[in-house]
Amino acid sequence: MKKTARTGYRALLMVFLSLFPAFASVGAPVDDSQRLVDLAADFDLSKVETRDATVSLAASEQGRVLRIETADQTRWPGITLRPSSGRWNLAGRELVTLQVRNGGDRPLDIGARLDARSPDGRYTSSSAAAMSVAPGSTAALRIRLSPTRYQLTEPVELIGMRRAPAERPRIDAAHIEALLIYTARPNNTGRFEIGAVSAQGRVEVLDTKTFFPFIDEFGQFIHKEWPGKSHSVEEMKAHTREEEKDLAAHPGPSEWNQYGGWAKGPKLEATGFFRTEKYEGKWWLVDPEGRLFWSHGIDCVRAQSATPVSDREHYFRLPADHSPFAQFYGEGSGAARGYYENIRRYRTYDFSMANLLRKYGPDWETHSRTLAHRRLRSWGMNTIGNWSDSSISLMRRTPYTATIGGGGIRIEGSEGYWGKFYDVFDPGFRKGIRQSMERERGRSAGDPWCIGYFVHNELGWGDEVSLAVAALKSPASQPAKKVFLADLKEKYGTIEKLNEAWGTRHASWDALLQSVTPPDRKKAEDDLKTFYTRIAETYFSVIREEVKRVAPHQLYLGCRFAWVNDRAARAAAKFCDVIGYNRYAYSVADQKPPEGCDKPIIIGEFHFGALDRGMFHPGLREAADQRERAAAYRKYVEGALRNPFIVGTHWFQYRDQPTTGRSDGENYQIGFVDICDTPYSETIEASRAVGARMYAYRLESK
Repeated sequence: MKKTARTGYRALLMVFLSLFPAFASVGAPVDDSQRLVDLAADFDLSKVETRDATVSLAASEQGRVLRIETADQTRWPGITLRPSSGRWNLAGRELVTLQVRNGGDRPLDIGARLDARSPDGRYTSSSAAAMSVAPGSTAALRIRLSPTRYQLTEPVELIGMRRAPAERPRIDAAHIEALLIYTARPNNTGRFEIGAVSAQGRVEVLDTKTFFPFIDEFGQFIHKEWPGKSHSVEEMKAHTREEEKDLAAHPGPSEWNQYGGWAKGPKLEATGFFRTEKYEGKWWLVDPEGRLFWSHGIDCVRAQSATPVSDREHYFRLPADHSPFAQFYGEGSGAARGYYENIRRYRTYDFSMANLLRKYGPDWETHSRTLAHRRLRSWGMNTIGNWSDSSISLMRRTPYTATIGGGGIRIEGSEGYWGKFYDVFDPGFRKGIRQSMERERGRSAGDPWCIGYFVHNELGWGDEVSLAVAALKSPASQPAKKVFLADLKEKYGTIEKLNEAWGTRHASWDALLQSVTPPDRKKAEDDLKTFYTRIAETYFSVIREEVKRVAPHQLYLGCRFAWVNDRAARAAAKFCDVIGYNRYAYSVADQKPPEGCDKPIIIGEFHFGALDRGMFHPGLREAADQRERAAAYRKYVEGALRNPFIVGTHWFQYRDQPTTGRSDGENYQIGFVDICDTPYSETIEASRAVGARMYAYRLESK
């Protein structure tokens, strides 16, 4: 999700993507395709509608392409293609794919939208997708017509899932009348090519009368078969035996030391802990033995993966209360969002842990923890990432990152996907961080295997004035608002001078304190930016002080930016040892810190998912199938290895999310293992290939 740090546009792009049942993807078209645009010799270029763009036909290795050059006079420059027959009838199709090539010398954000109109013209519908394409790269931009591969014969509400078979398409696929292809400000001047445009995939219609239950006793979708699906405990145990042979044959890279550092590489200063160093023009981590270390890791290494069952017990084949598998019933309380957000208490069931008991017997907890370390080493990975089980990390067999939270009250006028921003001027902010770090004494603090700490996750940083505006929109009791007014008093002296500068009419400083109406952003811009910087720098400096007070030898890895502006990222660069980003994209080869900041970066989250293994949601970046998912993984990590700033990538996550969703509804196919603890061999082979040569690849790449 950023070329430098995440800009406001990047945040807008991610919000835009989240509003549509559509995802971009990398790779070749799938079989059974229906061509929508034929660029053969008789293609009529004059029928292409343009918006601040020029269009021409050109030859390429893949055949004729449509070359588009966009300017910057409109917000969405590009073209519109229309079917020669007046409409495309794509009823029953799953998605439309455009082959896209960026012919420019910088990354380009490219979007596409399908528009449909009902036969009577009374209503319209649309579906869209967008992605960033690296210079010189070819990718497939996919627009979803149906949210999943399954629809039902009769409408039925399925709750608690981000994506479910009963979810109706947002576009009338039988009456599509236009395909819009465009770029967007501020990233809209460029040259790109469009090749094949085709409809792909078939939606399977299931009978509502026989649909329930649709989740079997193992947590899998009942109405579909796929390679690796478990039909019995015997099959699960057979998968275990197969994996054991595979792990024995692939113990891990021979050139690594105990930490996963490059034992056969250069020897640098050994401090007994992880640190950073710029070596031959590239940033690196250095392990406790002084060896170059690049953090190739995975998040959520743990057994737990519960799904809510309250209000939807009929979805599942659940165990009776007297069953030995009834021990995996649990209780949830609220959720970040979704159906269970405001439900105080609800029942859950953990199919993942039940399956571990089935596979490994009564000692499944000890076995699965030991197995996790073996797997990571075998998969060419050397780091346990965020949100993992500390009982696994503290076995001290694989380096790990730790995470802490806390921090007092929030700025009431702020907003964010996961909640309001912390009020860093509230004494409770420092107190909360301090308490979190104190709990790490004797655990991760001072542990040579602990790389460092992430603190918080995907905060709502907004644009370069948003947090200052949020303070002014907050009640008079808000600590941040009081500090802001104190700064303004020191600068302006009188309320009259402030009013003159801002174009406001506050009767007194107290009137401003009581007001929740923010000023004109342009007139107050300098003051708003100044205070925003103070908030950001206070945030990072306080956390650094508290982290280093307890764990002076561990690295401070930042707050895992998802949506961020350069002002906030500069503050992070000033106080963090490494800047952490969660970067859901197809490439991070061009990822950089803000201009003028020379600081290492770590990718805390990324993933790709596909719908060919019985799940309903591919996650934040979609692939056509497991083969393509593996290719996307390898491309992403190798791009990061070539990037001189990036010192690691952590995949989100170790196992698939529940088919019916975790508490907030996320039900992504994003694991290295499925709900039955069966590895996805395609992605694992890609990970092994990367891990086996990553050190030489990074050192030698230009």
